[in-house]
This record gives sequence, C-alpha cells and structure tokens, in this order.
Amino acid sequence: MSTVIENLERAQLRRVPQFAAGDRVRVHFQVIEGTRRRTQVFEGVVIKRQGHGLRETFTVRKQSFGVGVERTFPLHSPKIEKIDVAARGDVRRAKLYYLRERVGKRARVRERRYTGPEESVTPGLLHDPVAALEAEAAAVSDAVDAEGVTAEEVVDAGGAADTQAEVAEVEAAEVEAPEAEAPAADAPPAEAEAEADAADAPAAEADAPAAEAEAEANGAQPEAEAEPAEDKA
Repeated sequence: MSTVIENLERAQLRRVPQFAAGDRVRVHFQVIEGTRRRTQVFEGVVIKRQGHGLRETFTVRKQSFGVGVERTFPLHSPKIEKIDVAARGDVRRAKLYYLRERVGKRARVRERRYTGPEESVTPGLLHDPVAALEAEAAAVSDAVDAEGVTAEEVVDAGGAADTQAEVAEVEAAEVEAPEAEAPAADAPPAEAEAEADAADAPAAEADAPAAEAEAEANGAQPEAEAEPAEDKA
C-alpha cells in the first residue's frame, strides 16, 4: 500500500475501547432522518471483529422480541459517538456464529466475574494533529537556553531578555566606532603636509648649489683683497 494512503488512514483512526468477541457493548451512533439528526443506542453481543486499520468492522447481535438482529459497524466511523463496554464475555472463540441458531436464554454468553476496572476512553482521533502541535509547543516552551531563559520569557520581553550583555557590547562598539574613525579623518591633512614637504625638498636641494656658489664667491673676494695688503706692507 502506498505510504500516502497509509498516512491518510492513520490520521482518521479514532480512540476506541478494547473489546473482543463475546463482550456486551452499547454503540452510540448518529441517525439522520431528513433534516433531523439523533443519537441511537444499539446494545448487543459482539459476535465478530474483522479487518484491520481504518477498514476494521465489528458485528453486534441482539434479541428483539424473540428475533435476532445483527448490525455491522465500521470501528472508526465518525458517526459513532462512543462505544461503552457493558460486560466481558467468557468465550473461547473469535467468531460466535453459533448464537444465530439459539433463541432465548441459550443465546446468552457467560460473563466473566471480574476483569478489573474499565478503561475510560475519550472520544476523538487517535492521532490528533492539533494535540500533537500543542504538545510540541509545550515542549518548546519548556526548553531553556544557555543563560537559563525560556522561550516564553523571550517572547514576553520582546526578544531582548536573553541578550542584555550582547546589547551592551554592541552599544559600546557603536560608541567606540566614531572615535576610531576620527584619526582616519585627520589623516588626509597630515598626508598633504608630508607631500608639501616632499615637494619643497627638491627646491631646497636646487638652491643649495647657488648658495654654495655665492659663499665661495664671497670667500674668494676677501682673500684677493688681503694679498695686496700684504704686498704693500
């Protein structure tokens, strides 16, 4: 069988009590008569259960004014409101077809004396998707992060209850960011001054030979003037 069909059938399974052939049950099912809908109760002995999964059915037999009446119900039908187990039968067969040949007291099934407390079953789907989602949400809400904060506390605080330290660090980083950018803004004028000094350096080097020539010229003239003075002496 296809996996898709199995998933669809699994989602339609309903909660039913445990019962077997020989048990006396009361089946509450819906009857539609025109525009009216009412609940009818059919009480009798289960003579057989057959099939499995969503296709499982069970047959209930009862005596009505001396006449045997049987009715087969789909076990997981949405029209069945609930199934009550009235008594447990003490039988050793899975199919009680021999009851069809008996009438009156002979058609009764011996009951067990005590089978323990009956299990209370809440009507509804066996695999309810809504209940599964609620269980997952409850499990997520109970989860705690590394700082011991739950998801509900984070939602109530607007998502800022678990990162107070991180928020403080981010604010400190934002304050330090302009201070770090200020020297970078002052860098272009310093670079411009350095370039101006570099541009003046060749001019100073070009003026150095001229200054040296002037110094030599000035130094040569006194020497020339000093020599005639010595001759005169």
